[in-house]
Amino acid sequence: MSTEELFREDAYLRQCRATVTAVDGRAVCVNRTVFYPMGGGQPGDTGRMVLADGNEARVEDTRKAGQDIEHVLAETSPRPTVGDTVELVIDWERRYRHMRLHSCMHMLCAVVPFGVTGGSISEDRARLDFDMQETLDKETVTARLNALVAGNHPMRMRWITDEELDAQADLVRTMSVQPPRGAGRVRLVHFEGVDLQPCGGTHVASTGEIGAVRVQKIEKKGKHNRRVIVTFDE
Repeated sequence: MSTEELFREDAYLRQCRATVTAVDGRAVCVNRTVFYPMGGGQPGDTGRMVLADGNEARVEDTRKAGQDIEHVLAETSPRPTVGDTVELVIDWERRYRHMRLHSCMHMLCAVVPFGVTGGSISEDRARLDFDMQETLDKETVTARLNALVAGNHPMRMRWITDEELDAQADLVRTMSVQPPRGAGRVRLVHFEGVDLQPCGGTHVASTGEIGAVRVQKIEKKGKHNRRVIVTFDE
């Protein structure tokens, strides 16, 4: 049985009720979840699992396991039993910061129009590596990012088939990691007038929610690689 990924359609869901389908040590799988699993440079969600008896288990990480999603419990947390109904609650402030920075990375793709060779996201900063030799000016990139944020561009999602994606190869910006194929469809994230690309991560509804940002550092990581690190300007 595969886990229904509620966060794919609505990243603002903070909790849900679910049925436990498997327990393997600290890893718990359920039939549906609001927890995003680690992937695409975005960390897995943390939070809590309220058990049937009212006790709470701490979810320290979330990971993909085939078609299932594993909620990794703290070592000392109580365990549910297969068939139990549980309440899943994400650490919303942490997730929302991931959403804002992940969306900001899409803005960065628009500002720096080169292939992406790597990236990562945390609560406080995010980075992308670009396949390029050109020099980037930190203040110029910061100004262009904030202009896109201030434009409050809405985000829309739609799904296309694997075949449609293969026919539009230019949509894929990431050179090191390809969008997952084989499920029959791929999700496109479209920040209107700014960026359109396949992405499975969680995003804000419009760029204004990202808030002010600044480029912390631009590093030369090889002859054909420039790393851009962005943080919140708080």
